[in-house]
Amino acid sequence: MSLQAYEKTQLQSESPRDTEYRLFGQVTHALIEADKANHADLQQMIKALSWNRRLWSTLAVDCSTDANQLPASTRAQIISLSLWVSRFSSEVMRSRASLQPLIEVNRAIMQGLSQRPAA
Repeated sequence: MSLQAYEKTQLQSESPRDTEYRLFGQVTHALIEADKANHADLQQMIKALSWNRRLWSTLAVDCSTDANQLPASTRAQIISLSLWVSRFSSEVMRSRASLQPLIEVNRAIMQGLSQRPAA
């Protein structure tokens, strides 16, 4: 089986929760790699921060719609986190702050996504 066929099958068979977990994993990995570079590779850091912002922005937009089935309080918390991610990312760019807080928030979300709801 080719790699493309495998990836297509994986995407078709994974749940939305699994997709979110995988995407958070990819974005978080990019942040970790940018953090390891210790701001030496500005382009790498900008790309990782931008990708993370887009992920969180997409989640906030989704949570702002009435069609979203999450509880209102959870949706509000995700929107609030999205705003924090955007502000903190700007701070990282201005002051060269550590990416660790962003990485830790993403890891906490991944931990929540990895837990299966009770049947």
